Amino acid sequence: MNLILLFQDDFIDDNRVRLHGRRAEHAREVLNVTNGKVLQVGLLDGKIGSGTVLSINATTLEFETQLDKQPPEPAPVTVVLAMPRPKVFKRILQGLTAIGVNEIILLNSWRVDKSYWQSPALEPEAIRQQLILGLEQTRDTMMPSVQFQQRFKPFVEDTLPDIAAGSCALVAHPGSSQPCPANVQEKVTLAIGPEGGFTTYEVEKLVNAGLHPIHLGTRPLRVETAVPALLGRLIPCQ
Repeated sequence: MNLILLFQDDFIDDNRVRLHGRRAEHAREVLNVTNGKVLQVGLLDGKIGSGTVLSINATTLEFETQLDKQPPEPAPVTVVLAMPRPKVFKRILQGLTAIGVNEIILLNSWRVDKSYWQSPALEPEAIRQQLILGLEQTRDTMMPSVQFQQRFKPFVEDTLPDIAAGSCALVAHPGSSQPCPANVQEKVTLAIGPEGGFTTYEVEKLVNAGLHPIHLGTRPLRVETAVPALLGRLIPCQ
């Protein structure tokens, strides 16, 4: 936890915060806080700054905040991701948030097992918890948008062209002729398929929506490896 993320109901006064549970426990057991120690804190969807510890005991932590800095700029990237295996979904969500992606669209695909959409990992609170962990890791406060699109064809034909318009619009597809570009200086729309990739039909639909096929080389990659590899290449260092 590189930043303690705060919520409005944590405040007991204009600038005073009282924490319980996971965040207070982390401060005690990992950060080894004592009275007077200054922590990095930020308000969800608001500013970041510092928190000076006023008191700490076995259950609660209180500190005074000074929120005077803007959070880092989000990466101008929309990721359209075929719903991954639930076992890796949590890690991917955390990673996308930590990289700064501000719009995540989870898409159905022919190779996506129907059972994935029934996973408890897709419950709103479960998703929220993973996004919070990503924000804490990267010292950010701006919660990304997460959408679900379980009907591939209507989304790709009716909605995706507007999302892709005016951006560097790409679909990661092994076997395509063009390598993934690097350090793109414009908005990016990136579609990433499931294990095994999008089908030929799906790639054709994505191309018709304005996306250009690109590859990362000859090595087949798992989704959890391909996602950071693609974004690390596409997004300039901030």
